[in-house]
Amino acid sequence: MLHFDGKFWNTLPLLAWKPGHLTRRYIHGERAKFISPMALFLFSIFMMFAIFSYVGSPNFTGDSTAQTADGTKVFSGDWRTEMRAEIAKLEPRIAGSTAELEKLPADDPARAALEEKTKDLKNEVNGLSYATEGKARYPEALSPDDAAAADMFQFNTDVNTGVKAFDAWINKIAAKAKKNPELLLYKIQSNGYKFAWLLIPLSIPFVWLSTLGKRGHRFYDHAVFTTYSIAFMSLLFIVVTLSVKFNILPGLIIPAALFYAPFHMYRQLRHAYGTSRLGGVFRLGLLLTCTVFVVTGFLTILISLGLIG
Repeated sequence: MLHFDGKFWNTLPLLAWKPGHLTRRYIHGERAKFISPMALFLFSIFMMFAIFSYVGSPNFTGDSTAQTADGTKVFSGDWRTEMRAEIAKLEPRIAGSTAELEKLPADDPARAALEEKTKDLKNEVNGLSYATEGKARYPEALSPDDAAAADMFQFNTDVNTGVKAFDAWINKIAAKAKKNPELLLYKIQSNGYKFAWLLIPLSIPFVWLSTLGKRGHRFYDHAVFTTYSIAFMSLLFIVVTLSVKFNILPGLIIPAALFYAPFHMYRQLRHAYGTSRLGGVFRLGLLLTCTVFVVTGFLTILISLGLIG
């Protein structure tokens, strides 16, 4: 960072508006003026880590965080929040119905209706607890058919490949993730910073595939292209996150970023590899398709590391 004085202001404008020119000039040996791709990539990842540690993880749904009575912070947009609140409302009603049942004599004619009401309340909680906790809070209220369905649901969540040792290991990992999904998300986010560099080797083969037919370009050229591109996308993501966090024209910045990201890739492809306009559009479509595979592969790696860890 201490060496970014002049190089930073030489690199950033070109990276933002003329990424293809920056890529080509760096590849052709004009490197003293510019920050190296890897240094810029590491800087962008460092900035992302620092900013997200300060403002929190990005949340583009518009939902804010809320604090529960015990001081725990939760996202108000968590799909389980309303279900848990509904369970909290039903529990006192179940307790009240149970208390009334205990007071009624065994031969009281009103007992059957109250038992049915209590059972309905418990099954309503069971349905919500299946969604939020993966199990029934009141298994005694389940009918034989419902209990069988619950057992089938639990059985179907297990992996059964026929290799007992492997199945036991996978099911143990899955049980840990199901028990504490928040911890898994934290591990995925933490590993995302540590292993962000994997995006580069994952992307280079697809960049090569997208530029087939353009001779005179080596593996090193694709690496420079990829690293500069990912660094810019990381910086753009930071800008969008800050605009949402501090409510600085998010309705304008988010659509602009969604449009400019592929346009930036098009400009970099066209000028770095010397393609025509039509060729640049075709190669952009191919590269965007490949990007889906890269992101999917990267997320799969992060989830696997989170489960194993």
